[in-house]
Amino acid sequence: MTVGHPSTPASDPPGGPREHGGPPEHGSPAAHGGPSEHQHESILLDEPTTTDLRAKVTEAWREFARALAERLRELPAGSHVELTLDPTASGTGDAVYSISVDLGDGGRLSARAVGNATLPQGYRLDRAAVADMVALGWSPPGVVEGSGEHFGLTGDTAEATRLAALLSRTLRDVYGVPHPAFLVYLVHDAEGEPVPVEPLGTARSEFGQDQDVEADLDEALAAAARGASTDVLVLAEQVRTVVSAMLRSEPDKLQVDSDGDLNIRAGSAMVFVRVRDNPPLVDVFSPVLTEVEPTERLYVKLSELTNRMPIGRLYCADDTVWASIPVFGRDFQATHLMLAVQVMTGLADELDDRLHGEFGGKRFFGEGDKPGRRDQGEHRTGMYL
Repeated sequence: MTVGHPSTPASDPPGGPREHGGPPEHGSPAAHGGPSEHQHESILLDEPTTTDLRAKVTEAWREFARALAERLRELPAGSHVELTLDPTASGTGDAVYSISVDLGDGGRLSARAVGNATLPQGYRLDRAAVADMVALGWSPPGVVEGSGEHFGLTGDTAEATRLAALLSRTLRDVYGVPHPAFLVYLVHDAEGEPVPVEPLGTARSEFGQDQDVEADLDEALAAAARGASTDVLVLAEQVRTVVSAMLRSEPDKLQVDSDGDLNIRAGSAMVFVRVRDNPPLVDVFSPVLTEVEPTERLYVKLSELTNRMPIGRLYCADDTVWASIPVFGRDFQATHLMLAVQVMTGLADELDDRLHGEFGGKRFFGEGDKPGRRDQGEHRTGMYL
């Protein structure tokens, strides 16, 4: 994967790398924004024509940037903040894309962003991406005192809103983070001790509740493996262990339907987790809408949404709109399933409301929902597919 290969000039960074189907181009980069807080946040907004799903992802980034700005203003001198694209969830392997921020006396702060010297071949920033870093306000490696092989940036907590937006743009647009949920953060003091902070949006903390869930998961998987009759815990048992750890429940108390699927309620939506044997696969899916009219307009909408989804896909079959995120069963990674479940539970509960308002149909737990009326002048795509 080559990260950051925009086609626009460096003075106008793109909305995101092509491989992630990121948001459209924005205006001026954060480093050149106006003085107001609203203007600094507006660089994380998309165009008015943006689709519902894109708006949802954009709002997640705005929430992350707002929370980060608040933390930068609140943390005491000597604090260190680390923001990292989770390589397990993103598939970047040994390539670690991260930004660190150190808070000094008098509200001064210094930030460092990973440069090509520490990235393996094939994962380095191309010339356009480097130009975008500079356009955002980063100094090339070695220019800022103490930056070494990293891009450098200095600032003041008084401008925390602008700096938080700049860091968010860097993570999203240059490093290719498709959603804040793919980020892992840690905050510690000058002695290296963890500093408890309020969550940074949907990003995951290396300490606190997220870390507790992962620790519980590791312990549960190890205990299940010890009790298994084979050396390798069968995929179905691994999946049950992961889901039960996420729901803080016992494996034998999970809701299982007649098809053997695990059931997870997410607001007005239902999420199912199904294990397939050949090939080994875990499918995290949801019937977003049922009894919906499969019109050409619906198919176009689902195609547009799928193209902009960080992971997974949307499709229509048997008058039902489905959302699906597959997880490989071979060399199964528990963190991959955790991410898929987290994304799907949030996505399904949001999409069923928005799509129902536009296309009708019935939500899984939508009492009183009625199927949408057919458009008399619109052909049914299913008639000629």
